[in-house]
Amino acid sequence: MRLKLLCFILLCTATAQAQILRKRTTKLMGSRWDITIVAADSLTAERNIDTCIAEVSRIENLISDWIPTSQIGQVNSNAGTQPVKVSPEVFALAKRALHLSEITGGAFDISFAAMDRIWKFDGSMTEMPTPEAIKKSVEKVGYKNIVLDSINSTIYLKLPGMKIGFGALGEGYAADRCREMMLARGIKAGIVNGSGDMNTWGRQPNGRYWNIGIRNPKKEGKLLKVVELKQGAVVTSGSYEKFVEFNGKRYAHIINPATGYPATGLTSVTIFGPSAEVANGFSTSMMVLGEGAAQQLIKQFPDYHFIMITDDGRIISSPELGFKKRRL
Repeated sequence: MRLKLLCFILLCTATAQAQILRKRTTKLMGSRWDITIVAADSLTAERNIDTCIAEVSRIENLISDWIPTSQIGQVNSNAGTQPVKVSPEVFALAKRALHLSEITGGAFDISFAAMDRIWKFDGSMTEMPTPEAIKKSVEKVGYKNIVLDSINSTIYLKLPGMKIGFGALGEGYAADRCREMMLARGIKAGIVNGSGDMNTWGRQPNGRYWNIGIRNPKKEGKLLKVVELKQGAVVTSGSYEKFVEFNGKRYAHIINPATGYPATGLTSVTIFGPSAEVANGFSTSMMVLGEGAAQQLIKQFPDYHFIMITDDGRIISSPELGFKKRRL
């Protein structure tokens, strides 16, 4: 239930000794993926792009809640009936997701997949849903009803009709896996951008690090800042394109899974850190938590830095990023 504000990759294609850059755009996990590899020759680069695509597809077939035969599809179809045995990889991902739910007080929740879509952000809504309808929309949502059995490697959903879905968190995990695989295969530089969950490592062929342009959500086509990334992930969650207004109040399309009400107060959150999966979880949950609680959360994780833009245009960021407090 979130919109990603895609960061812009500022590529420099100048060549250096024995290095070329290859980029391919494809559709994976229902979203656009851009995979860029720097290698000694085009054949090596293309083969490693193929490897990344195969890995993302493998993960999708494990965790997609849209594929009935996937492990998560089987977990969902057995909700309220019986536990389902899953692979150690899927179990570990679910365990990390539940930990994120716990530390965010439910602002992040993979059981959001069962939420009734009563909010419409296509211009068709003319009035607020009733409090009763909002409450009912999340009655099957609640991470505390997800039971993990580490001994048997099973996942059990207590309520009939309950569903889990990793969504963008799964995209972040897949982007992390691609970078790990490329480094293990001796590919010293590249970018994996899965629908805005971006992982970079190494240098461009000209010897420079990757420059990532962060989009200004208040001014279309403008950049807020250009950030140099040596090795790390960057993820942005935002609400400026999809929202409704009632009685002068703006309601974003990012829904609080604990209450069923849309998030308010923040237009976008960008997270920088070593893992796209973790950065994704933080950006999503911080949009729900709001300005104060979001800062309290991220301060507990010094390897991760943030840029938050409030609905009234204020920029709040980690001191390490060198932003001056101002309004857009």
